[in-house]
Amino acid sequence: MTTTHEADEDVRNRDIKIYVNGEIVHRDAAKVSVYDAGFMLGDGIWEGMRLYDGVWAFFDEHMDRFFNSCKAISLDVGMDVEGIRAAMRATQEANDMHADVHCRLMLTRGIKDKPFQHPKLSTTGPTLVIIMEHSKPVDRLQTRGIRLASVPQVRGLPHSQDPKLNSHSKLNCIIACLQAEQAGADEALMLDPHGFVNTTNACNFFIVRRGEVWTSTGDYCMNGVTRQKVIDLCRANGIPVFEKNFSLYETYGADEAFLTGTFGAQTPVAEIDGKVIGSGERPITRRIQALYKEAIRAHVAALKG
Repeated sequence: MTTTHEADEDVRNRDIKIYVNGEIVHRDAAKVSVYDAGFMLGDGIWEGMRLYDGVWAFFDEHMDRFFNSCKAISLDVGMDVEGIRAAMRATQEANDMHADVHCRLMLTRGIKDKPFQHPKLSTTGPTLVIIMEHSKPVDRLQTRGIRLASVPQVRGLPHSQDPKLNSHSKLNCIIACLQAEQAGADEALMLDPHGFVNTTNACNFFIVRRGEVWTSTGDYCMNGVTRQKVIDLCRANGIPVFEKNFSLYETYGADEAFLTGTFGAQTPVAEIDGKVIGSGERPITRRIQALYKEAIRAHVAALKG
């Protein structure tokens, strides 16, 4: 089994320093209370970001999603965007990190007075944790591709738990991942409540059919930053792209399929439900990967001046 977050072990990660509420400590000393709302209830919001040549890629877009998500669940961040930027910079400097780094930024509602649900029981203020690891996607995924299985677990309706929230409550996706593993696949291909193809348990999903790039409407999935960059790059470079409903029928007959995410950028899909996708040539996926790498280079160069 493999995953879209597969990376070779880096021994430097054994001694990373982690930010916990203003303190930066060795990973072995980084602690959160068992009364914390994130541990107890999954009450929190997170972001994943990637460091390229000293620059956190698309930081503004990630912060827009992060702060919007926190507002949606009435979670007080306790600082502004510049405060988050400063905390990340301090953590990065403490670890002497420059590139090929993945950041997990996590904010919970904080320590609760009693082990119950009501948000007002969190009286100490939010808990902010920043984990940065040396992590580089393995090259072998680009040739082998990922294997998906469609699963019965669906991404729900916005008035249940809006899938657009990058919530600590990931049980829905974990169940889907387990179902895929039990089916002999690497990750799950999840449908929306109407039976249309939606997303995987960890990444956004695209197919290529007859020269066109298709992805879901975005109504029932995390609206990923990398997902939007791919859509924008297609539009800017003459690649037909559509956000639309489509079924497993169109998916099985696709010429190519790939996943998008902050960690892996664009990861090819080799098969779905045991059916091989396309011929393995993947020309449009390769073109999009090249366009994305160039967009990252231009983004980093612009911010570094």
